[in-house]
Amino acid sequence: MNDPFERLPAAPVFTVTSESAEDGKPLAPAHLSGLLGMPGGRDESPQLSWSGAPAGTRSFTVTVYDPDELTGSGFWHWAVANLPASTTSLPENAGDDGGAGLPRGAVTVPNDLRSVRYLGAAPPPGDGPHRYVIAVHALDVDELAVTSASTPAYLGVQMLGHVIGRATLIATAEAP
Repeated sequence: MNDPFERLPAAPVFTVTSESAEDGKPLAPAHLSGLLGMPGGRDESPQLSWSGAPAGTRSFTVTVYDPDELTGSGFWHWAVANLPASTTSLPENAGDDGGAGLPRGAVTVPNDLRSVRYLGAAPPPGDGPHRYVIAVHALDVDELAVTSASTPAYLGVQMLGHVIGRATLIATAEAP
């Protein structure tokens, strides 16, 4: 299976948990995409908490990525950079249109629909279950040179050489 971190340098592991998403389990309807027609979908980002980040952490990024989307490059649902090192959690729906649940200075990079928000899971009908890799990266810099006009791929380039820890939770979704 496609591992989005397989070709990246190894990084020490820390822990990410969620009150609204479970590792290996289907996402709740709130975290599916109503914008893309998933029944009950509300495009609300899941609550996230993390702990055990390595010493020297100066900022975090949070991403949600579907490596199973049949695009040849997967699909980015959410990408947030420049979360201060003091941030250890995000409330449910922090990824709304205004990013009201994000700390000051955080930058939401547009998802693959070019929307600056969390876009819920929406695998195509008949495609089977998709994985949604929720990743928190600990970085050794205060800020990355990204804006709300950047792309998730550019965010990844900016992270190269700065990741000092990685926490992942992998949830699933399947079209009815």
